[in-house]
Amino acid sequence: MANEPKRETVLVVEDEEAVSYVIRRCLETSGFAVIEARDGETALKLVEEESPDLILLDVKIPRMDGFEVCRRIKEDLRFQHIPILMLTALTEQDERVKGLDLGASDYVVKPFNVQELLARVRTTLRRSRADLDASPLTRLPGNSSLERVILSGIQSRQPFAILYVDLNGFKAYNDHYGFSRGDEVIRRTAKILQSAVLGGTDFLGHVGGDDFVVVTTAERAEPLCKDIIFRFDAAAPGFYDEPDRRRGYIETENRQGARQKFPILSVAIGAAVNRDGHIASLGMASRISAELKSFAKKNPGSSYVFDRRHGPDRSPPG
Repeated sequence: MANEPKRETVLVVEDEEAVSYVIRRCLETSGFAVIEARDGETALKLVEEESPDLILLDVKIPRMDGFEVCRRIKEDLRFQHIPILMLTALTEQDERVKGLDLGASDYVVKPFNVQELLARVRTTLRRSRADLDASPLTRLPGNSSLERVILSGIQSRQPFAILYVDLNGFKAYNDHYGFSRGDEVIRRTAKILQSAVLGGTDFLGHVGGDDFVVVTTAERAEPLCKDIIFRFDAAAPGFYDEPDRRRGYIETENRQGARQKFPILSVAIGAAVNRDGHIASLGMASRISAELKSFAKKNPGSSYVFDRRHGPDRSPPG
C-alpha cells in the first residue's frame, strides 16, 4: 500500500551465520526490515549506505572488532544518533562496560532468549526516538539535537556555519503527485545531504517538512553548498514522471487557486557563518539562517546566500 509506514531497519553484524539467521527471523516476523554484515568493514559501509534505525553488533567479528565499529559510528556526527546493542559471549564486567563507555545503548549476552532480544530492540528504539526527537520520515536528528549542536558551537567561540536547506516548489510537487511521492522526495533529499556532509565534522538534522539544517565548519560552508546543489540538481529530474521531466515543469494550482507552471524542484540554502561570534543565541541563529534562506528562495533555480553582514554579499550557485 502506498501509505504503509516505513519499516524500521535493523543492521545485524554477526559473523556466525546460524546466529544471524535466528536474529533475522525473529526481527522480520516482528515487522522489522533486516540488513546483515559479517564483518566490521562491511558494517561501516552499510551504515553509510542505509543509515539503519538500530545496530545489533557482535563484539567478536573479523576485519575490525565490534568495539572499534562502535567507536567509529559514535564519533561520526552523521550516524552517532543510531542506537547500538552489543552482542557478546563475554561475561567479564569490564568488557561489557567498555561497550557502554564507547556509546552503545545496551548489550545482550549470548546465548540469548529471542523474546528478550526483541524486547531490548523495541525498548532501545523507543528510547532513541524520545531522546533524539528524530524525524519519523528520515530518521535524522530533530530540533533538540540541532539546538545542542548549535549551542555547543556558540559556546566553543570557534567559527562555524549553519546551512538552512529548503526545497523550492515542494508544495506544488506534493499537490501534483501526492503525499506518498512527496515523502519519497524528502527521504531522497536526506540521502543526498548525508552523502554530501562529512562524518566527524558536519551535523545534519531534519527539522520538519522539506527543511533540513547542516552545521559545519566555516571553511567548508561554501564548498558544501555547491556540492549539495550539484547533487540535488542531478537527482531532481528523476523525481518526475517522464512527460513532466521532458517538459521541465508541472502545472497545478498555486496558493491563490490559479493554475501555474512550476519548474523542476530546486534547493535554496541560507548560510550563516559565525566567524566573529555575532551569532550569540539559538534565536539569532534561527532568525539569520531563515532570513538568508528566504533570500535564496527568491532566486530562480538552486542557489545559496551567505550572511551579507558578516561575509560575502551573495555567492553565485556553483
